[in-house]
Amino acid sequence: MKPKISAFPKCYLEKIAGERTMSVFDWIAMARTLEADGLEMYEGFFTSLEDGYIDSVGEAIHAAGFAMPMLCCSPDFTQPERAARQRAVEHEAKMIHVTRRLGGPRAVCRVLSGQRRPEVRIEDGIEWVVECIHELLPVARECDVILGIENHYKDGFWKFPEFAQKKDVFLKILAAIPDRIHFGVQYDPSNAIVAGDDPLDWLVAVQDRVVSMHASDRSLTAGATLDELRQSDGTLGYSPKLKHGVVGKGLNDYPAIFTLLAKNHYRGWISIEDGMNGMEEMAESLAYLHRMVDRYFGDLPAPQR
Repeated sequence: MKPKISAFPKCYLEKIAGERTMSVFDWIAMARTLEADGLEMYEGFFTSLEDGYIDSVGEAIHAAGFAMPMLCCSPDFTQPERAARQRAVEHEAKMIHVTRRLGGPRAVCRVLSGQRRPEVRIEDGIEWVVECIHELLPVARECDVILGIENHYKDGFWKFPEFAQKKDVFLKILAAIPDRIHFGVQYDPSNAIVAGDDPLDWLVAVQDRVVSMHASDRSLTAGATLDELRQSDGTLGYSPKLKHGVVGKGLNDYPAIFTLLAKNHYRGWISIEDGMNGMEEMAESLAYLHRMVDRYFGDLPAPQR
């Protein structure tokens, strides 16, 4: 069984989750033209968490011929106030149930560490994040949903970048949560580049715990450097110095990435984050990923249990 490919509408994130000038149902209808197996969702797409509304989203996804493999959530577990962290845990628990309702058993619900607030010490932040995730694991087990922690850059609606953006912090959190059935890594190679780390080094460090993957590709605007990009953090949203583009045409070495994933018998979903310049680019990214999956995963035997 080869990895399946899903699509995420990075280009319409603000319209669906911010401006509300486009609905998640509009996106699902548009996606019918794409050669994808699934549609990844984002918690901000929903205008309600009531069962009836969530079921209507699920029905639209399945009627369009897709699965829902992952729900991207952005919990903020590094808030200094305990009550605020508890609210974040309670909301993420709701999203785990939404993930099960939309995606069924073994769907992935993304978790993040939180924002890298200047006043929060690394040791405190790690303790808070690990505590919050441990509190969520019983909910994930009850729902048979996998929590996937992403090596993230920055949620589009956050002021500060990801607390666990750097590999050393991320790996400390990962090591403190040994569960390998309902917890793992949501790997994004582009985010490793933004953090100043090598995507392959990242993958080597987490290769046996990857449960899902974002296949994005990014490039820098003319004249920009990665050092300038990192120094610009601290403003709302993504830096204008960073551009999403067609997968396979940016900074990532996808042949090397897929070679390593294939050696580890990866069978999870690969979700594109693309389309910043329209649906044609998204279709181009999907075509590239289908070729890559056929090339690197096509002849592999099934993993031994």
